[in-house]
Amino acid sequence: MFDPFIAPSGTLLGLLQRGRGDGTLHALAAPRSEALAALNHCVLSDPRHDWQVENRSLYYARLYLDLDGGTEEIERHLTDPEDHLDTEDSRTGLALSVLGHLASYGRADALVLLRRYAATGSNWAWALDELALRDDDAGLRSLAEPVLARFPDDPEGRAELAATVRDAYEPRPWRLWADDPREAVGARVRAASEQGSFDRWQRQMRPGGPRPGWSVQAVFDWARQGLERGSVLHVPAARCLAAVAGPEDRPEIVEAARSGPDAARCAALHYLAAEVRDPAVLDLIEAAATEPRGTVPDAAVAAFERMCGEDAVERARRWARRPDALGASAAGVLAGRGGPQDAPAVLGALRDAVRGDGPDAPRLWALVDGAGRLGIACAAPVLRHIYRETSSSQLRGRTARALAATDPSFATGFAVECLWDCEETTREVAARHAETGDLRVAERLRRLAADPAEEAEVQSAVRSRIGPDAPAV
Repeated sequence: MFDPFIAPSGTLLGLLQRGRGDGTLHALAAPRSEALAALNHCVLSDPRHDWQVENRSLYYARLYLDLDGGTEEIERHLTDPEDHLDTEDSRTGLALSVLGHLASYGRADALVLLRRYAATGSNWAWALDELALRDDDAGLRSLAEPVLARFPDDPEGRAELAATVRDAYEPRPWRLWADDPREAVGARVRAASEQGSFDRWQRQMRPGGPRPGWSVQAVFDWARQGLERGSVLHVPAARCLAAVAGPEDRPEIVEAARSGPDAARCAALHYLAAEVRDPAVLDLIEAAATEPRGTVPDAAVAAFERMCGEDAVERARRWARRPDALGASAAGVLAGRGGPQDAPAVLGALRDAVRGDGPDAPRLWALVDGAGRLGIACAAPVLRHIYRETSSSQLRGRTARALAATDPSFATGFAVECLWDCEETTREVAARHAETGDLRVAERLRRLAADPAEEAEVQSAVRSRIGPDAPAV
């Protein structure tokens, strides 16, 4: 999947793509046709950089309800011939999740469209999972035949069906179908379920990877074989070393960390850093990190980030000024485990990251958390910039938490719009901090408290503000 184009943060489309609370507020104030066009664009062209961790579906479904928007554009998208050419989850997953939330809110058109797509669409398994949470038994039973028709009644089809039943995210439809009296339905699903259980048992009986009795060299060989296949096994190999290595093996492991083959060197660095916390590993990490970019320097930095203890923090204070990846990692360590004396280094790294890599830089996550943890008040302007500009709703949520700890204006500023944010953790922060003197805040808190689709943590935070023992809202 290509990275999506994200519109500027000051536009309605840009706000909605980012999932910001201001996106909803601006959409409700804009002409309805313009707001619906921007909303449909977001739902049909998933704007998330990582759709597996960022939330948008409930956010967009709520806006459909507020705008009284129809599902015609979603239907055109799902029934387009492209659906059978581009079968990636990223093309239809967001639209199907939005339909699922709309069905939860009682939208019959969304439920009907989900059923139709589950019967005919390429991403039918996702639609079936949405229906498993929202449809009644009769509706699910009506889908048994069209779904099972996707699997030919031959050895290959039966194996594919068994794998599908075994790996189903939501098992409810398959359990219903297993009880179906029709031979072509119930018997097939029961047989597939039994085969899936047998396959799982076979996999458990034939585990891959290290076994008791392996030597240190055998673990290094296993890590090398994985790297040759394209599988990075440094961390699992380090855990295996913890199981098989004794004190007498330390010289061999230290030598591997200093000058061994790449796979052995990476595994040894992780083992010495995280499993036994060997005092020699910090110098070995520094030497490895200075090599040209590749597997070993990256593993050295990752090993350092896994270290605990004051010696790692002390070394991070020395390395934080470095202009390379190890310096950036050291600043992250100080952000997570440093003390008040490390605030200037964390603030400097935060500013450098924004200037050099922009508001979506991966290293900003730890630095933003650190600015909040250390209460760096003068970081607030940089944090506000990240909040406005980042396209990652997860990073924006972390930034909101940091602003709550560093910016006195947060309660009357960003916290208000955060009540409409796409991430439940951000809404929870807002529910705890938003100034209740704003009439919009009072109304929004009541609405979140009454919304059955809202997360329990958010509703708990809301009740702490509007419950019988809370200050009046």
